[in-house]
Amino acid sequence: MNAPHNPNARSDSHFQYFPGNYRWSAEMMVMLSTAPYGGSEVSEVMRVGSTLLDKVGDDDAWFEAWVKAADLRLATAQTAQAKQHDITAALNYLRACFYYQIGDHARQPKDDVAMAVYKKSIECFHKFAALTDRPKIEVVELPSQAGAFPAYFVHAENTNDKRAPCVVRFGGFDTQKEIQYLRGVPDLVRRGFSCLLVDGPGQGEAIRFRNMHMRYDFDVAGSAALDYLQTRDDVDMKRVAILAMSLGGYYAPRCAAMDARYSACIAWGPIWDYHATWAKRIQALKEAALPVPAEHLLWATGTDSYEAALAKLEGFKSGDIAHKVTVPFLLFHGEQDAQVSTADAEKLFAAIASKDKTMRVFTAQEGGAQHCQRDYLSLACDTLADWLEDRFKK
Repeated sequence: MNAPHNPNARSDSHFQYFPGNYRWSAEMMVMLSTAPYGGSEVSEVMRVGSTLLDKVGDDDAWFEAWVKAADLRLATAQTAQAKQHDITAALNYLRACFYYQIGDHARQPKDDVAMAVYKKSIECFHKFAALTDRPKIEVVELPSQAGAFPAYFVHAENTNDKRAPCVVRFGGFDTQKEIQYLRGVPDLVRRGFSCLLVDGPGQGEAIRFRNMHMRYDFDVAGSAALDYLQTRDDVDMKRVAILAMSLGGYYAPRCAAMDARYSACIAWGPIWDYHATWAKRIQALKEAALPVPAEHLLWATGTDSYEAALAKLEGFKSGDIAHKVTVPFLLFHGEQDAQVSTADAEKLFAAIASKDKTMRVFTAQEGGAQHCQRDYLSLACDTLADWLEDRFKK
């Protein structure tokens, strides 16, 4: 299969809450898949979804519905905290954070209302981190010449290592560090890995409140993460992996190629030529499988036209750096990925210079065939954790 899967095709191989609307259905799968990691409650997600069945495609309605759901969780958390029920409060703060952010995904432009909602999401995650009994989470800053990147350091558990292995994690085009937490981090730390979750250029807090737009030399954030980890006495710098999702299929190899301190690389989704990908999308915006509204590209690149945005994407090409990646490398791809073709995945994998490299293609029959395995998240999380254990555990 050399082309992306039809984004709006009905399928029996994965759940589609809004058949015929790729973006909304994909977001519902994202929501539901995080339930094992505390990001959602199935009943809450389905209740919100039922109110949107007659509003499919109305992004204002989507935003309002999820903000309302988040406000309910926030009120519950605040009441529980006031009564010193800290665990109940923490769990509700975490879900409130994610509901605010999933609503924000559909909000364009990023106006004052959107920014206020996003700020609430960050405040909710910070309260979750302060109140939860596990894992231990620190709110940290990663200094760099480009400015400081906001991050969370999540401590390893169940290990006697004085210096634990660490996984540096980034999102992609439209995901942020809080959502990265909900994609398997609780299980990774249980296996003895610390995790550093970062908003890099174009992501989360970095773009919203620090004016850090997308940039091809994303390794500025990847190296800042390593510089920070070197200041800690609980991280084994010989066992640090870089993991990034979706557009992170370019970001993670870029970081590993440009900084030899990384000792493993996971591209959770392949990116070969992001400029070419968006050039095709812009030619067919109505039919294109987009993770967020197309206007997000203009905002994330700091431009006011698609022509200018494409110019900003000229350097986002994995072919320029893949031959420099020599550390153990893992690539995930779904055979029905509607956003990235199998041909691009194969090009990236072939270009990687690592002797120890694995391309894991998830099939429709087993599940995980959608973009970044949103249709079977736990399978992907277990697979990457096992791969890391095989290489990093003493």
